[in-house]
Amino acid sequence: MGKDRLAARIRELKGIGPVRGRLLEKIGIKTLRDALYYLPFRYEDRTHIKSISCLNPGTLETVRGKIMSSVIRQYRERTGRRQTRLEVAVDDGTGILRAVWFNQAYRQKSFIVGQELFLSGVVQTESRSKGTPEMGHPEYESITDDRDSLIHTNRIVPIYRTTEGITQKQFRAILHEIASGPGLTVHDPVPEEVLKRTGLPGLAESLQQVHMPRSTTDVSLLNTQGTPYHKRLAFDEFMLFELGMARIREATARAQGISFVAQGRLLKRLRALLPFALTGAQERVITEILGDMKGSSPMRRLLQGDVGSGKTMVALAAILTAVECGYQTVFMAPTEVLAEQHFLTLGRLATTLDLTVELLTGSTRNRRLGKIESGEVDIVIGTHAIIQEKVRFRRLGLAVIDEQHKFGVVQRTLLREKGIHPDVLVMTATPIPRSLAMTLFGDLDCSVLDELPPGRKPVHTMVFDAEEKQEIYRIIGNELSRGRQVYVVYPLIDDSETSDLRSATQGKKAFERIFPEFTVGLLHGKMSPSDKEEVMKRFKNGAVQILVSTTVIEVGIDVPNASVMIIVHAERFGLAQMHQLRGRIGRGTDSSHCLLVAYKPLGDEARRRLDVLVGSADGFRISEEDLAIRGPGEFFGERQAGLPDLRVADMLRDSDMLEVARTETAGLLCGDPGLSAYPMLREALDMFWKEKRELFTTG
Repeated sequence: MGKDRLAARIRELKGIGPVRGRLLEKIGIKTLRDALYYLPFRYEDRTHIKSISCLNPGTLETVRGKIMSSVIRQYRERTGRRQTRLEVAVDDGTGILRAVWFNQAYRQKSFIVGQELFLSGVVQTESRSKGTPEMGHPEYESITDDRDSLIHTNRIVPIYRTTEGITQKQFRAILHEIASGPGLTVHDPVPEEVLKRTGLPGLAESLQQVHMPRSTTDVSLLNTQGTPYHKRLAFDEFMLFELGMARIREATARAQGISFVAQGRLLKRLRALLPFALTGAQERVITEILGDMKGSSPMRRLLQGDVGSGKTMVALAAILTAVECGYQTVFMAPTEVLAEQHFLTLGRLATTLDLTVELLTGSTRNRRLGKIESGEVDIVIGTHAIIQEKVRFRRLGLAVIDEQHKFGVVQRTLLREKGIHPDVLVMTATPIPRSLAMTLFGDLDCSVLDELPPGRKPVHTMVFDAEEKQEIYRIIGNELSRGRQVYVVYPLIDDSETSDLRSATQGKKAFERIFPEFTVGLLHGKMSPSDKEEVMKRFKNGAVQILVSTTVIEVGIDVPNASVMIIVHAERFGLAQMHQLRGRIGRGTDSSHCLLVAYKPLGDEARRRLDVLVGSADGFRISEEDLAIRGPGEFFGERQAGLPDLRVADMLRDSDMLEVARTETAGLLCGDPGLSAYPMLREALDMFWKEKRELFTTG
């Protein structure tokens, strides 16, 4: 199988055909190359042949024996439906095993009396057969003279995630055919000197061994994808990723940006307006950002800061610097609620500084677009509506993107295209371990706000069973009687026939009944912007004492008087999300309480999430625990939509390979920035990134 053959469509492989080809394409297998990189998700050791007399019920076993009989029995269920049961009796000289298939009478022709075969499956004991062991729907393979044809038993067997319409055996046979062909010739893009330094195996051998491991391979290593062959494939992806990011950084550095040289007049006026002093971390990060903005290359900076660390004030310092230099700025938030909240807070400060601010969301009217295009507007705050084609700027100099994890690379690029190489500051309140941040946001420099404003007291976090409501009501009552306010967060807006989860509308009625002397408000994402703004305003000025909400209040709403956060059905929320919600309280000088209300039954993962939240307020530690619990795939989700897919590598599990790849990449580029001596590596790099690298370098 040569290089060109790997690009062949999967349906062109003998025995596939258009129907099965379409099924494979549904799970991303369009070419033979796709198939080779579609790895097993686990492995079963079927190399140990057990005597039938020694089989243990409830265990996965492999036996070898001779077929004694093959019988189809018919019976009726209680409903009256006629069913069939195919029973194949196998004898290995020590005992008899019965293999059973329900409603698969067509299989009988595969079992010839006297024929030898392997059977692999979970052993059961059928009481009516007087203790004779059984296997329900086992995998089987006939024993012929051609011992090399055995792929389903008597070896370490790969198990794949399949799709409806293709059985595990069929899928495994297809992958075996592709990976075991005598002509499997894969051009290895990694330079030989790199393989020698790292001690990694060749590519062809690695692809064969992940699909058809030798019987001597450690199954536990296979099942953790820790074999040298798995590591080699992870290394390849990391190396190609790092090479692409290095090219992006180089292109950004070459681009001619705006050099913002300001007197600091607006920033000085802002400091005079604030009733508090900025933290040391804020001052340090502002210095880093303003240093970038003075440079001739476009700023590309990621600002990480835990909930309440003061990212918005840092962003405002950058915005004022750009505006003072005569440029327009954009502040883009992921939701209308958050955009509206920023408009209220940032907008008020900016207006006091005699600046013009406009809100632009899907709900706002186009009459504001003319003002933006003419340059009358200094600061535009909004949602993804900002990146629509009809939105034009006269002189865009800085784009700030809040909650970076909600946006992909495509959105970042479209926003950059609104100006001529504008500076970009992206922010996230989800702390990311540094090694992962370097990969996920490798085209960005990184700043961290690692200090909370002084005077903030830690939030006391507790877990309650749903039955402990009286204690929850007691805590709420105590805080309300002291003039404090309460958030109550539910997973749903309304009751649902398909779910037994409690809803916000149901909760509002309950709290009105329990606390009739207090005002209860309701906030959710389906409300109009004006209604949401009115509810938030009333909660902030104290007219509403209990705010019942969905997760729309996860970010953005700052009410120092709120001292209680109740998360209903906490077992259904993610760890980072609950940490964000908890960050809505504890913003004043009084003690605060976060009450996690959990409904049984609690799974191990849910219990672990709750325990982590109770035990730590450190956003970075919580983030790392969240990664460990969910894995990077789910943790990052669509965080970097637009990046090449990592089909094999796992940034958490394979962090050792990430570091090796980063070192090797730096070494290669140092001696040969254009990779002119490595044409196959250049070709693999282009194939890996395809058109996606352009998303980063545009603008």
